[in-house]
Order: sequence, then structure tokens, then C-alpha cells
Amino acid sequence: MPPKKDAPLRSDAQRNRERILEAALVELTRSADVPLSTIAKRAGVGQATFYRNFPQREALVLEVYRYEVQQVADAASQLLATRTPDQALREWMDRLAQYAMAKAGLADAMRRATSAHGCLAALGHGPVTSAITRLLQANEEAGTIRPGVTPDDFLLAIAGLWQLDPRGAWQPRATRLIDLVMDGLRTGAPGR
Repeated sequence: MPPKKDAPLRSDAQRNRERILEAALVELTRSADVPLSTIAKRAGVGQATFYRNFPQREALVLEVYRYEVQQVADAASQLLATRTPDQALREWMDRLAQYAMAKAGLADAMRRATSAHGCLAALGHGPVTSAITRLLQANEEAGTIRPGVTPDDFLLAIAGLWQLDPRGAWQPRATRLIDLVMDGLRTGAPGR
């Protein structure tokens, strides 16, 4: 009898899954048409292990996207636990920029995986919006940003990240954009 779908994975199975996802991110960023065997080889897992985790290409691509979104979202809490709110927000935006460039590299694979299924909306921005909310609230409470900034305001302010070319020199441009956003958020902050 196969294990239940919602049963927790053994630790070795979880490590295999994470290695597959990390390898898939690298390979799919290079080419949307990468053979799945190449991803399995890079992850150091056999074909059976690979297909047990991801029976179809679409499932893999969507899980890579979900996994990346969750990594970005989880970074907010980690940064807030170890940095001042404004440092956490600034470092989180750097991670978001890195994510935006990875997502841009995955764009073709995402389009192919979701065109027939229409499930991109289901992946949504829930975890990222929650992370933004936590970061903005912490900064507002600390008086390091102007009051009343909403997650929608923030997303509009940083929307330029998705206009950068991931194949070019995007880091200096992302840094400048993030610095401009931080300067704007700090303007009118009660604690400044």
C-alpha cells in the first residue's frame, strides 16, 4: 500500500526532494527544455526517486516555483529575528531581487507548465504578501518607515525588479532600486 499523500516524508526522502528542487531551479533557469534525467543526475538521485517525487514535468516546475516563493517568505521571519526591522526589510528586498531574477529565468518553464492547467493563480503570492505584512508591521512599530504603507503599496514600489534582465548586470540596478524604495519608505518615519 503506498503512503498517504499528506504523510510526512522520512528525512532522507525530504533531503532527496529538496536536492531535486534545488537542481531543478538551476537547470530550468538555464533551459525550460532540460531533460528530467539531467535534473535527476544533478540532484544525485535515481530515476525512480525522481519520478516518485515528480511524475510530470509540470508538477516539478510548479513545485520549484512554490518552493522558491516559500523560501523568500520564510526569510522575513528569520531576518526579523536577527536584525533590526529596517535591516531585515532591506536584506529581504535583496533576497526578493534574487528571487525575481530566478523567477525570470523560470518564466518560460512556468508558462509551459501553467498554460494548459491555469494553476498559476493557485500558487499566488500569499506567502510573500504575509512576509511583506510582517516586515512592514515590524518597521512601522519600530518607527523606521512611514506609517500606513500596505503590501500593495510595497509591491507597486518594487515592481521594477521584474523589469530587470536576469542575463545582464541586474545586481547594481536592483541595489539602486531597493535603496530608492528604502529611502521613500523612511521619509516621514516617526523614529527618524
